[in-house]
Amino acid sequence: MLKQRRDAAMKIATSLWAAEDAIDAALARAAEFNGTLVTARSEANLSAIVGQDAFEVSASAFAALAKARADIVEAHKRLSETKVQVGLRTFASGDEQKPATTGALQPHLKSVA
Repeated sequence: MLKQRRDAAMKIATSLWAAEDAIDAALARAAEFNGTLVTARSEANLSAIVGQDAFEVSASAFAALAKARADIVEAHKRLSETKVQVGLRTFASGDEQKPATTGALQPHLKSVA
């Protein structure tokens, strides 16, 4: 039963880390886009009025992504509490350590010849 809990915890942790990475990547792209809107308008010598409505909507999307990041971080904190509740207090995968790769997890033991 403990092995099943550990396996479930690793499955959840891997999925959580992927979601965190995706939100961070989306935030970076949205920030880049917002910056491009500002600099492109300026470089084209256009009035600040031009594209303001699009910039406001894009800034709102960025704010929504920032909120999503805050929510996924909160979920991470709550899952840390949950692992203790299900008896995985010493589970090696903590809040601040991700596996070295973002793909499949590396096995801890290797076969020897």
